[in-house]
Amino acid sequence: MFEIRIATPEDIDVIRSLASVVFPHTYKEILSPEQLEYMMEWMYSVESLNKQMLEDGHIYYLAYRGNEPAGYLSIQPEGEHTFHLQKIYVLPSFQGMKLGKMLFEQAIKAIKELHPTPCQMRLNVNRYNKALTFYQKMGMHKVDEGDFPIGNGYYMNDYIMGLDI
Repeated sequence: MFEIRIATPEDIDVIRSLASVVFPHTYKEILSPEQLEYMMEWMYSVESLNKQMLEDGHIYYLAYRGNEPAGYLSIQPEGEHTFHLQKIYVLPSFQGMKLGKMLFEQAIKAIKELHPTPCQMRLNVNRYNKALTFYQKMGMHKVDEGDFPIGNGYYMNDYIMGLDI
């Protein structure tokens, strides 16, 4: 059984530890090792995570099985009636156990608590990420796509998915 709880800046080391496994695993066949390294520092440095949590409005959740961290997600308000599912990752050893669905449902629950009237949840997903089918299965649909520069000459080549909630 999994438990999902809100994360705080004190959990940054746990998030970084999870990301150091799941992020490279997810993108090893899509991104170069250099881009992976750049993105890990860009998104998961202590400074970046602190800024996300304390200044940029990201709300992180951690999933545990017992005392073992298994996955995480973050949501962020984006405009008056839109939230962005910034991150949702499950360790490879816990994939296939419905934890991704639980995290996705937690994101929706949290958004509904923050914004009880109808709104939209969006996310960016790499066009070649196998998780695309998961998001479609969860009811999301493509609303846009783009190549977004992230620095150092790198781009995120994403679909933007949306779900009305």
